[in-house]
Amino acid sequence: MVLIAGLLVQGVQMLLVVALAPLLVGVVRLTKARLMRHRGAPVVQPYRDLMRLMRKEVVLAHNASWLFRVSPYLIFAATWVAAALIPTFASGLLFSWAADLIAIVALLASARFFLALAAMDVGTSFGGIGASREMMISTLAEPAMMLTVFSLALIAGSTQLSTIVEYLAAPGVGLRVSLGMALVALVIVALAENARIPVDNPGTHLELTMVHEAMVLEYSGRHLAMIELAAALKLLLYISLIGAIFWPFSIAGSGASVGAYVLGALAYLVKLLAGGVLLAIFEVSIAKMRLFRVPNLLGVALMLALLGTLLLFVSRSI
Repeated sequence: MVLIAGLLVQGVQMLLVVALAPLLVGVVRLTKARLMRHRGAPVVQPYRDLMRLMRKEVVLAHNASWLFRVSPYLIFAATWVAAALIPTFASGLLFSWAADLIAIVALLASARFFLALAAMDVGTSFGGIGASREMMISTLAEPAMMLTVFSLALIAGSTQLSTIVEYLAAPGVGLRVSLGMALVALVIVALAENARIPVDNPGTHLELTMVHEAMVLEYSGRHLAMIELAAALKLLLYISLIGAIFWPFSIAGSGASVGAYVLGALAYLVKLLAGGVLLAIFEVSIAKMRLFRVPNLLGVALMLALLGTLLLFVSRSI
């Protein structure tokens, strides 16, 4: 009975992240439109777009290989697994033993690897440009992410997310300089990994500036739907990760009651809504920077994460 209940709660979390990912994108788009005094599309528009893409016929290039056809499903699967491992409304779930931060970084890196390969598979210039830019950004974003993981591991004594969340939710943790540095570094990495302003503009198709859109120009139909859903899941993943680590209130523990799970789910919805609104406000308030200045921004994240890790070696209380 306990095993069935654990599988049920874990399945609810896996379905919850898929169901809420397009809604988060819709909230961000609607908030940005309202801030710019536009009417904007309804929050359910991403669901409609995905359903329309699923009904359309797939158009493939003549020289597209099997990798081009399989990559959207691999990208979606890797991103979905990584997002489902994040403690959303509860920690200590049945598969929490696999919710290791290093494993999540590896899953995201594998999804990026297949996306870059698929972009170069057809041989178009846009795909090659987008893939090279994506790899350039990832060479700085991934080390910053790993150093942030090391900072959290030194504080909590583990890289397992459930252990980190339960430790940081304890009242005795308090405010720490290293945690503040890790938060800023993680936010910068999240902006870069999700191709958001100021690193990239998700709403443009200008050839000289686009990164993510350049890699998916050749996709259509259900393949494009899988990639778009994976991108929405990735955005939800980072907001969930920031909320679980740095705002871990109302997260139910292992073996909690149904009421605690419901309260945790409501708190998770509040976190997603707050994260989406804050992201929209930030994107409206700042301009996109030049592509060759992006390494400077990621260098700031790398240095902050490194300083946070070094501070923990000097003094575990900072």
